[in-house]
Amino acid sequence: QVQLVESGGGLVQAGGSLRLSCAASGSIFRINAMGWYRQAPGKQRELVAAIISGGKTNYVDSVKGRFTVSRDNAKNTVYLQMNSLKPEETAVYYCAADIQTTGWGHPRGDYWGQGTQVTVSS
Repeated sequence: QVQLVESGGGLVQAGGSLRLSCAASGSIFRINAMGWYRQAPGKQRELVAAIISGGKTNYVDSVKGRFTVSRDNAKNTVYLQMNSLKPEETAVYYCAADIQTTGWGHPRGDYWGQGTQVTVSS
């Protein structure tokens, strides 16, 4: 019913920048929040940044001042601008969204993208 499609990952040198995009589509009534997680090999998935419907943002401490999450409500798209990337931030980055779908009762659920690889070389 709902799909999240990410793009923008790739290989970048340390200190470089990447911009990730995630577009939601399908039977969407309302998107309450969208965000980005990452998972490095052998580590737990962690929340990197999130933005709620009112525009409030939240970041993990390690990316504050370097990453910016933003959202285009008209396009149901969330972005993650990543600057000054570090090798330890190499991971698969996942888009996630808290979405209410159309239909009776507007059920609410958490949806995930397929992930996009970000590799930061030293």
